[in-house]
Amino acid sequence: MNISISQTDVKQKALKSKHEIKPWIRRFGRFGTMAQGIVYGLIGILAVMAALGLGGKTTGTKGLFYSLSVIPLGEVLLWLIGIGLIGYIVWELVKAIKDPEHNGHDGKGIVTRIGYVISAMIYSSFSYNAIKFALHSSSVSSRGSEQHISAKLLSQPFGQWIVGLVGIIIIGYGVSEIISGYKEKFMSKFNVSKMNKHEKKIARKSGKIGLVSRGVVLCMVGFFFTQTAITSNPNQSKGLGGALSELAQQPYGQFLLGIVGFGLILYGVYGVIRGRYEYMNFG
Repeated sequence: MNISISQTDVKQKALKSKHEIKPWIRRFGRFGTMAQGIVYGLIGILAVMAALGLGGKTTGTKGLFYSLSVIPLGEVLLWLIGIGLIGYIVWELVKAIKDPEHNGHDGKGIVTRIGYVISAMIYSSFSYNAIKFALHSSSVSSRGSEQHISAKLLSQPFGQWIVGLVGIIIIGYGVSEIISGYKEKFMSKFNVSKMNKHEKKIARKSGKIGLVSRGVVLCMVGFFFTQTAITSNPNQSKGLGGALSELAQQPYGQFLLGIVGFGLILYGVYGVIRGRYEYMNFG
């Protein structure tokens, strides 16, 4: 009898532990999604300020983190972003491994889930840099994290093919975000029953413009990766800051920069709402 009771207790404790960890991961993922949105929103603000000649700049995450590190309470924000992005990374890996979005095991599903792994790798460097700037142990270098990643990949067997594949996947992800934003497919991922009318309206408008804007930028980033694969030059790789700088140099560049920057601000708003109301179930 004692043995039977002890085995039952063990099973109950294991079951309880299983149900406790899932809400914890979801909450961490929600916090991470909000942090990711805030990063894009802040970069968008700097881009709009640059387009309007108000002292902003076209920068990526490293430039943003440096700017935050030299302002009052910037360290606190950097810690929140750095830790928050770890939650985002964890959830990206959950989506890749556990497949809560039911992407499946066909070609499209596998590519989508590989995309989540690539995203986790990229955001790992973002989180690392945010924490380093919070500790004042980093500086803005001429080589960005995307160039470091490209250089490492190029040094591997079939490195050019791997970098090219990464570029194609990023472009594909960017196109999917443009389509999702334009057709408002993203709304199906929200638990709209918990949202009021005002929140639904903000989510729809910010998501539509924000996803299209980020999709355009991602397509540019993916293009730079494919150029790296062709030339075997890691310096060809450019991240968000490089894409915004290229955009600013085009005809009517300041206007285009302002539009995309405003879109990234809205993506930040969308990210915060997404973190609060997106379905995040697995298991």
